[in-house]
Amino acid sequence: MAARRPTRQTISFGQEVTRLRNEAGLARLELAKRAAVSRSYIAQVENGTTRCRRDFAIRLDEAFGTGTTLTDAWDDIVKSSAYPKFFADFPQAEASAAFLRAFENTLVYGLLQNEDYARALLVDDAAVTARMRRQSILNDDSPPTLCVVLDESVLHRVVGGREVMRSQCEHLLAMSTLEHVKLQIAPVAYYPGVHAPFTLATQENGDEVVYLSTLNGGHTSNDPADTLYASKAFATLQAHALSVADSRNLIRKVLKERWS
Repeated sequence: MAARRPTRQTISFGQEVTRLRNEAGLARLELAKRAAVSRSYIAQVENGTTRCRRDFAIRLDEAFGTGTTLTDAWDDIVKSSAYPKFFADFPQAEASAAFLRAFENTLVYGLLQNEDYARALLVDDAAVTARMRRQSILNDDSPPTLCVVLDESVLHRVVGGREVMRSQCEHLLAMSTLEHVKLQIAPVAYYPGVHAPFTLATQENGDEVVYLSTLNGGHTSNDPADTLYASKAFATLQAHALSVADSRNLIRKVLKERWS
């Protein structure tokens, strides 16, 4: 994985976040709860190893009750700085991974979307082309093993209309027959420790990086605490999900009863 190298601007911004947090008497965990992110993400912001977005600075101001202090600081300090190299980590990690595990509870996982479904979600042709290109790793001579758990509600959620959903379910069935793709459906339920979509990419050498979805997008982490949490969450999901064969049968059932 690319090294996380703080920039002068992200360090300065992080120091301001730390100062305000200390003045408010908040631990990182408490601030993380208020800002709806992980504790490790707060640490990354404070240490300058991540370049947060402006809307996150707004949320921090709301959490601290500091008006526009951090938003102004973001505009003055961070806005003009380049993204550190590690922001490209997850696309690179996904492309070079030997093992991918993903959970989605709202939409079909990106590597399993067909073009019509992707086109209903994305803003332009370039974005659709990029997503289709991203899926090429599954057709390589040495593709990664891909294990995906989809919440059952994904099969019922309308994206693009009936025909799009029919073709997408058919695509899921086709992809699920590939030897290196393991697709399971998790019945709609509460699963302890599972709060949002995530993707965990494991490299040949054992290095891991996780993409954790949040309310305003998501962030990438190779913090062992985050990757371990994701691994445990995925194990929980697999334990409660239908088998690969039963999942295929459920997709066929939904395809016939809802989308045909």
